[in-house]
Amino acid sequence: MAVSLDQLEAFVTAAERGSFSAAARHLGKAQSAVSTLVSSLEDDLGVKLFSRSSRNPLLTEAGTRLLPEAKLLLTRREHLIGVARSFDEHIETRLVVALDELYPEPAIGSLFADFACQFPFVELELLFPHTEAVTGLLLDGKADLGVMWRRDDLPPELGFHTIGWVSLVLVCGRDHPLTRSPVGWEDLKRHRQIMVSKRGDRGERHRLRVAAEVWWVESHWVILQILRQGLGWALIPEHILHQSPFAADLTTPSLEFDEGDHPVALELVWHKQRSAGPAVRWLREQLAKSDAWRRSTMDGPSQVHDT
Repeated sequence: MAVSLDQLEAFVTAAERGSFSAAARHLGKAQSAVSTLVSSLEDDLGVKLFSRSSRNPLLTEAGTRLLPEAKLLLTRREHLIGVARSFDEHIETRLVVALDELYPEPAIGSLFADFACQFPFVELELLFPHTEAVTGLLLDGKADLGVMWRRDDLPPELGFHTIGWVSLVLVCGRDHPLTRSPVGWEDLKRHRQIMVSKRGDRGERHRLRVAAEVWWVESHWVILQILRQGLGWALIPEHILHQSPFAADLTTPSLEFDEGDHPVALELVWHKQRSAGPAVRWLREQLAKSDAWRRSTMDGPSQVHDT
């Protein structure tokens, strides 16, 4: 059995356009050529795809079942051609991007939706390591781009560009002792601090440590669950708190020593010695547009209780 893509294209187009003549006009072929292609496909498959008893051909049961299969094969043909064209245009075939959890989640979806339109044939892998792991991935060639909070000890092999600032806010459960009166710096030291940490973190994990007693947790979202139980306090990215369904169970206590807004610089990083193709260059340009991702952090009303 030999089935050609021309046969499948004639079959699909005739089904979508409703007639052989309409399919012929769309494909730029003679109607007899389209009819011949469909008939030969039916002979090769051993089934009738169209009923020709009426003025316009109607799909048979077999035709209805085989139509999505034919469409899939034609789609894969286009994908094959697109991938081959990407090689010709020196577009990367695969990218790995490492994003610290500080990068706002709402911005990720819109960013990579645009990326998919620009580079539909580039395979993408998104990693979400903690900050210190981002540099290691870039140095080892396991990531092409990274987004992380600012580090003073950035390896010289890496280039960087500050793309904005993420606000960290002090959060605890509504029944936590820190909610009873304005909080001083020494008060924070006396209560358990919940800190985000990923496996492999070393010095970075202590950067924001204040309290004597600390619990280490790998996810800000899990930290919020712990805070709801009154088990400690934490510095949480404002956009994560803003998007949490548990925001109503949490509070940002009044502080004596500042306004409670602790900005952290967010930086785009890459390896200086590795050439950047069109997809990497496009992503770098988009990630550097800080206004776009900052607006995404403000979507939807916050329900955090202020004390």
